[in-house]
Amino acid sequence: MASVVKKVDHSIPKRPPGWGARHTIVILGFWAMCILYALRFNLSIAIVAMVRTAKSESETNVFSYSDEDSHITRTNLSGVEKTCMHLKERFDSYVITNDTTDEGIITRLVKEGRKKTGDMKSQEEDNNRKGEFNWTREQQGIILGSFFWGHVITQIPGGILAQKYGPKWPLGYGILFTSLLAIVTPIAARWSITALIIVRILQGLVGGVVWPAMHLLLGKWAPPDERSKLVSIVYAGPQFGTAAATIACGYLIDWNVFGGWPSAFYVLGGLSLVWFIFWVWLMNDAPKTHPTISPEELAYIEGSIGEQCSGKHVPTPWRAILTSVPVWAILIAHVGEDYGLYTLLTELPTYMKTVLHFNIRENSWMSALPQLVRWLFSIVLTYFADYLIHKKILRVVTVRKLCNTIAHWGAGAALVGVSYLGCDPVMTVVVLTLAVGINGAVNGGCITNHVDIAANHAGILMGITNTAANTCGILAPFVAGLLTNEAATIDRWQIVFFIAAGVYVFNNLVYLLFASGSEQSWNRGEDAENSQKKYANIENVGKENEKEDAKGNVNWVCVNERSLEAAGTEAGVKEDSM
Repeated sequence: MASVVKKVDHSIPKRPPGWGARHTIVILGFWAMCILYALRFNLSIAIVAMVRTAKSESETNVFSYSDEDSHITRTNLSGVEKTCMHLKERFDSYVITNDTTDEGIITRLVKEGRKKTGDMKSQEEDNNRKGEFNWTREQQGIILGSFFWGHVITQIPGGILAQKYGPKWPLGYGILFTSLLAIVTPIAARWSITALIIVRILQGLVGGVVWPAMHLLLGKWAPPDERSKLVSIVYAGPQFGTAAATIACGYLIDWNVFGGWPSAFYVLGGLSLVWFIFWVWLMNDAPKTHPTISPEELAYIEGSIGEQCSGKHVPTPWRAILTSVPVWAILIAHVGEDYGLYTLLTELPTYMKTVLHFNIRENSWMSALPQLVRWLFSIVLTYFADYLIHKKILRVVTVRKLCNTIAHWGAGAALVGVSYLGCDPVMTVVVLTLAVGINGAVNGGCITNHVDIAANHAGILMGITNTAANTCGILAPFVAGLLTNEAATIDRWQIVFFIAAGVYVFNNLVYLLFASGSEQSWNRGEDAENSQKKYANIENVGKENEKEDAKGNVNWVCVNERSLEAAGTEAGVKEDSM
């Protein structure tokens, strides 16, 4: 006979002090997400060194140099200004002029007061010598997006696998095989562009199970009044991993470790194998199966979250999920989040190179800085979000919408600002850092919302929304590559940033209108219309089922489904003010 757990009021066991098993799980999860994103976006910085610098249409004939000691008037700068060519040598003074030769009019860039001006020519030749591949911007966009071709396929299957077999092994093997494929990436790239794309697709396939499995894991381990904080710590891993990998790859490539750009794959892939050992050793699927968890912590987690007393697998209510308005609100917000974020994550290093002309080390730091700020901001803000929920200052749904609005509309406004900054490298980096950093608030918004509305099905819900969202990992770099392929100019990049900002604004508006923070009636494994018949108000079911503490507070109780049916009243849904 099946049974369910219901909660009479908001009394829960006291939070145990000190370090607990849930904290170890969260730290392992943090490093898992670090690794996943380091292996996903290391190509974004490596590709800067892999590809020969191609002249855009607006740069044609700009790179001719004079050996004459001259003081020439600056003329005909329209094409140069659109690509900020004067930033290629930020510590020297240059003038630009048009000279008439036998070959026609040639635009020359000349350093004032210096006879030898071949340094910049040497620098460009050095850039061309470092790059092994002649890939166009459009091809680069396809390569960067190919990871997501596989990633979108395994999101929902990953959630189903995690729910059926537990999240430990699907997640662990997903990271393991992603790491092994990273190690063979340089071989594939040198073989052919097709081989590289296939390896990236395979990485996406095996890595696709990680997000839904992680979400299910957090649904089992994160109590409601710590949920924003613990979820945010885990999902701050992508920002930290992206930033750390970006910086590390920049230096590994610059120092020519293991031949330069291949080190971005060898080193990170090898370190990821070490993480897998700790994952196998320390990870457990749920609190009740953890061998060393304290009785106090077990009571706190299960008393806060609740579970089915029978321990049986909860069937997936597909019809209820696919017709749920709150689920669709999360999905639309998640799509908007990933389009804007992947525009920045995959394209920021290229923008830093083609427009602001940072070298590989500068590029790595400037691309990593926004991720570091996002990591810190997400943790700080979600601590505050948990405080608001724990103290019942705001309802869960209000906190989720507030965090999501800060993340999306704040980042959208910053992207619009970047579009008008032109060739100011300092302000551009500051505003881009603000755009990515403030977006970290999303970890307290739609990214956590799956667990609020259906903790039992959080893995599958994440699989559904992440499938849709990860199509943006294909679309965003493709659109950016298409728009900047012929000319990587400021006005072309302005269009890229405006599109991302528009998606942020519209999709968050939908989330504000339709999101919920309440546990949905179908979370217990029933279709929506059946759940109202099956679950009765716990207070109407006999007093023999109640468990009271010393102060008379009613805690979590196990209630027989037959008793609930006999009671014949609606259980309703758990309110936001948990």
